[in-house]
Amino acid sequence: MQVTTTAIHDVLVIEPKVFGDERGWFTESFNANDFTEATGLNVDFVQDNHSFSRQWTLRGLHYQMEKSQGKLVRVVAGSVFDVAVDIRKNSPTYGKWVGVELSAENHKQMWVPAGLAHGFLVLSETAEFLYKTTDYYHPQSEACLAWNDPHLAIQWPLPQGIAPNMNAKDSAGLAWDIAPKL
Repeated sequence: MQVTTTAIHDVLVIEPKVFGDERGWFTESFNANDFTEATGLNVDFVQDNHSFSRQWTLRGLHYQMEKSQGKLVRVVAGSVFDVAVDIRKNSPTYGKWVGVELSAENHKQMWVPAGLAHGFLVLSETAEFLYKTTDYYHPQSEACLAWNDPHLAIQWPLPQGIAPNMNAKDSAGLAWDIAPKL
């Protein structure tokens, strides 16, 4: 696998090897030994999640104040613009964000370490998004940053005149200045 660092040094883009021929392709989407060797991380995943979303759905920017989750995310159908925001007060990249297109075609994955807010925008007609987490979902401590906060200035690839499709919780995301941080 190939591992690429991002502007937030511990957010990683992971590209597993894909073996293809006239029949199709094969990839090992996760191997704990290879992941540890390639990234230097030794993590235990405790939960797998799978979501289906329609085009221009925006989910996030979510995080948990307690039981903060590291996430290994990927797309198995369609494509998304995946975003991680550093909310760790003692981090040199505090308040910064990175975004990567993940798709079924490019097979890219993104490692989002604990202590970052996470979200994605569906670019294709539909998308199926899978992710492994290092801790369990803890709804009592979940928080959500406003997707369009001017401090963050995330460059979401939304066409002019298109508003993202969001649920009430994500629409009520907190502004950077008042959102709790880790």
